[in-house]
Amino acid sequence: MRNRSNSMSRLEHYYRFASKTLFAFQNPVTGLVQSNATNTHAWVRDNVYVALGMWGLSMAYRKYGDRDEERAKAYEIEKRAVKAMRGLLMAMMRQTDKLERFKRTTSPLDALHAKYDAKTGATVVGDHQWGHLQLDATSLFILILAQMTASGLEIIFTLDEVSFIQNLVFYIDSAYRIPDYGIWERGDKTNHGQPELNATSIGMAKAALEAINGLDLFGARGGPDSVVHSFHDDIQNCATVLFSMLPRESNSKETDAGLLSVISFPAFACEDASLIQQTRDDIINKLAGKYGCKRFLRDGYRTCKEDPRRLHYEPGELKVFENIECEWPLFFTYLVLDGVFFGNKAQAQLYSDKLQSLLVPYDGIKTLPELYAVPAELVDAEYLNPHSQTRVPQGSVPHLWSQSLFLLGRLLLDGFLSPGELDPLNRRLGTEPRPDLVVQIVLLAEQPRVQELLEEEGVEVQTLEEATASGITIYPAKAFSQLFKHLGRNKKMSLSGRLSREVGLLATSKIFVMLDRTKLLFTPQFAELEQFYLALDTTLLLDLFCSYIAYLRNHWGHGLGRPLIVLPVRTVMLANNRLPPELISTVRKLQSGYINGTRVLLGSLNCFESTSCVSTLTFLSNPEAVAEVQTYLDAHASLAYRPCLMNLERKPDALPRKLSKFRRVSIAVQGVIRKTRALRVEDALSPNPFSPSPESCPTSPVSPSPLPPPALLMTSPAIELGAMRQRSNTDIFRKLNCDEVVQLLRETDSIVEQGDILHFLYKTKGSDWCITIGETSVPLRRLIQELYEKACSMRIWWLVRHAAGMLRKRIDHLAQAVTSLLVRQKQLSFGIVREQIMTEPKPPDEMVAAIFNACGEDLSAAALTQELLFYLMMFIATEPRLFQEMLRIRVGLIMEVRRAIVTSETRFLKGHGFGVGTCSALLFG
Repeated sequence: MRNRSNSMSRLEHYYRFASKTLFAFQNPVTGLVQSNATNTHAWVRDNVYVALGMWGLSMAYRKYGDRDEERAKAYEIEKRAVKAMRGLLMAMMRQTDKLERFKRTTSPLDALHAKYDAKTGATVVGDHQWGHLQLDATSLFILILAQMTASGLEIIFTLDEVSFIQNLVFYIDSAYRIPDYGIWERGDKTNHGQPELNATSIGMAKAALEAINGLDLFGARGGPDSVVHSFHDDIQNCATVLFSMLPRESNSKETDAGLLSVISFPAFACEDASLIQQTRDDIINKLAGKYGCKRFLRDGYRTCKEDPRRLHYEPGELKVFENIECEWPLFFTYLVLDGVFFGNKAQAQLYSDKLQSLLVPYDGIKTLPELYAVPAELVDAEYLNPHSQTRVPQGSVPHLWSQSLFLLGRLLLDGFLSPGELDPLNRRLGTEPRPDLVVQIVLLAEQPRVQELLEEEGVEVQTLEEATASGITIYPAKAFSQLFKHLGRNKKMSLSGRLSREVGLLATSKIFVMLDRTKLLFTPQFAELEQFYLALDTTLLLDLFCSYIAYLRNHWGHGLGRPLIVLPVRTVMLANNRLPPELISTVRKLQSGYINGTRVLLGSLNCFESTSCVSTLTFLSNPEAVAEVQTYLDAHASLAYRPCLMNLERKPDALPRKLSKFRRVSIAVQGVIRKTRALRVEDALSPNPFSPSPESCPTSPVSPSPLPPPALLMTSPAIELGAMRQRSNTDIFRKLNCDEVVQLLRETDSIVEQGDILHFLYKTKGSDWCITIGETSVPLRRLIQELYEKACSMRIWWLVRHAAGMLRKRIDHLAQAVTSLLVRQKQLSFGIVREQIMTEPKPPDEMVAAIFNACGEDLSAAALTQELLFYLMMFIATEPRLFQEMLRIRVGLIMEVRRAIVTSETRFLKGHGFGVGTCSALLFG
C-alpha cells in the first residue's frame, strides 16, 4: 500500500509538471490557454483537453490531500479548469449570431470559430481564412462540460448561458449529415478545403448529445429551467452513420488515429465491442510506429517533403508522403487511457513505457513534443525500409493536448484516479448487454365504424375520445415540433431554439408530462397523412410499422420504462368499407406477442401508463410559452383526416357554359400536366384520358373513382416513348385569359380538369396568387392542397404526385435517406433531363431544391425521386449486398429502366392502377 509521503511526492511532481506546461500558458484574464510561447491562438479542442487534465489533477488532490495547502491547490486547479471552460464559453457566446445562422444554413462560413485570441477571447482569423467548421471540437466541449457538471463542478451560472448551451446542442444534432473539416481542420485528405463527413465528428457529437441530455447545468442547485435536452432520434441517426463508417474515418481517409477518442476515452461513442476492436486494430496495424501513430495514411503535415507554399495537393501527389508521415506521441496517450478504461493493463503499461522513451527536456522537466519527423537526409532510406530511421522531435514543445492526456494516464496508472471519476456519467459501460425489450402497442380507431370492424375481428380498441378520457391527450407528430420549438428560445440573445420539424420514432414513443401534470402522447410521424402521401398506402404503412418496431428493439436504450407506439387506424385505410387483409394479418401478429422477432404487447392506454417511459417538459415553465403551446394543441387535438379544405365542385346556381369559349379554354389547358413529363405517359384504353365526360367523374371526394386508370410512370397501363426533353407550354399559356380559366375551374367537376387548370395557374401566377371562391379570397396554394388531398382520398396516384410536386412537399427524413447512401461511399444523381450529382449530404431544403431543379418542369418526377430515395434507404439498410461494387446510384436512370420494363408488361398492366407501395416492387421485383 502506498504511504502518504510517497503519494504526495508523486502528486507534487505532477503539479510541477502541470505548472510548467498547462498552467504556464493559461491567460490570467480570459482563462484561455494559448498553444505555445509564440502563438497566442487558443484552439477550442486543445483548451478542452487542457481543462480535462486540470480537472483530473484537482480530483487527485482532493482525494489525497489533507493539509490546508494541499486543499488550496485542489481548489486552485479546479477553478483553473472551470475558468478555461468558461473562457471558451464566453468566446463562443460572442458569436451567437453565427450559431443562429448555422442552424438554418449549416454553411461552413456560418460556423463557430475553431480558435480565439487567448488574451481577449476575440476571433483571430476570418470566416474564409480557416476551416472553422469542426463539429468534433464543439461536441467535445459539450461532452466535457456534461462530465464536469455531473462531477459537481459549477461552470454555468445563468439561464442565458443555459439557453446558449441548449442551442449548441441544436448546432451539433445534425452532425450525421453535415460535412465538416474534421479533427485536423483540413477536410479532404488532399487539403483542397473541401469538407466531408468525418466519423470523429459524428462520434463525438453522438457522445455529447447522449451526455448532455436531461442534465441540470446548475447541478444540485438547479431547477426545471436549467435542464438541457437532446433528442434520441438525433443520437441514433449519428450512431447509424457512425457504425456504417467505422473503421473508416471518411471517404478520403481509410482510418484515422483520431478515432481513438471516439471508440474510447473521452467519447465512448461505440457500443459494438467487435467494431471497437476492429477500429483499434486498424489504427495500430496501419498507423502505429516507434514514436507514435500517424494521423492518417499519406499525411504530409510537417514532413520535409511538404511544400508550405502550396495550399493543397492532387491525389496522385500524396504518394510522396507514403512511409514518411510524422508520428504523434499523442496517440500513445490515448492507447494508455484505452487500456485503463477497458481493463487491458498490459496495453496500458506497454504504451506508457513507450511514452517514457519519447519525452524530451523542457524547462527542467521532461515533456512530450507534438510529433516526430524523418530528417531530410534520411528520407530516402526511410522510403526503402519503413520505420528504420531515427526521427527527431518537431512542432510545439510542450504539446499541451498530449501533456494533458499523458498526465491523466499517469494519474490513472498510479492509482490517484479511478476510471469512474473521469467518467461520472458511466459512458464507458455502453458495451454492456441490455435486457430484452417489450414494445407496447396501442391501436386507436379514428371513427366508431373502424372500432366496430376491429371488434368483429376480436380486437378491442379505443376511439380517440375514449383514449383521451383516460387522462392522456393524443396529438399528431407535427404538434411535437411546435411544442419543442420553445426549447432553448431566448429573445434577449436572439436565439430561436429548435428549428427542425423532423420527429423521430424514439421521441414519439414516450409519454410527456407538462409542469401542470397534463399528459401528452404523439402519434409517429411516419403515420401522418398530411406530410407526405406514402402513409396513404396501407401495405407500405404496415410494413414500415413492423420495421419500426424492430428499430425500437435495437435502439431503445434510454430512460426508464418501455416504448409506447400509438397507431391510428383511419377510415381511409378501409377497402370497400372493410378492413384490408394486410391490416388483419398485422393485428393477428401483434396479438400473438411477437412480430419480426420482437416482443410486443397490444393493449389500451390506461394499461400501459405505469410501464411506459415518461419525460417531463421542464422547459415549458414560461406562462407565455405555455399559453402559446396550449392554443396550438387545442387547434390540433383531432387526429381525424379531412380530405377537403374547399369545395371545387360545380355550384347549383352556376350559369351554363358558353360552349365555344369554354371548349377553347378546356382544350388549351387539357393535358398540360402530361406535357410536363420528361417520361411521357398515355393511357392505352382511351385516346384522350385527360378529358373524361362529366358523367364519368365522381362528385364526392371519397367515392370510388370511375376515372380512367392513373397515368403516371410505373403506375400506368402504357408508356409512350417520348423525347427526353422539357416541354414548355409558354406559347399556349400566353393566349389564355386567366379569368376564363378561373371560371372554368369554378364550373368543372372533373378532378383531372381541375388538376390541369391549377397547374396552368401555378405556372403562370404562382402559388401565392389568390382566387375568389364565393366571397372568400383563397390562395392558389390552398386549392392545390385540396386537389392533393382529394386525389389522395381517391387514390389517383399520378395526380397525387404532381400535386405534391406543386406543393414542393418533402418526404420525412429525406436528409437521412440521402446520407445513408452517401456514407457507404456511393454517389447519387437525380433528374432525367439535367442530371445532378450529389457526393456529400446537404441540408434538407437544399436537397429538395436540387431534386426539383434536376427534374425541371416534371413535378411528378420530383415527388417520385423522393419516393425512390426512401426505398433505396430501406434496401441498403436491409440488403447491402445489392449495392456492392456500385459507385453511383442514378435515380433518373432507374426510372428510365423501369419504364422499359413496364412497357414490356403493358398487356398485364392494362386497366390497372397501382399504389405507391407497389413502386418498390416494380423497381426491384
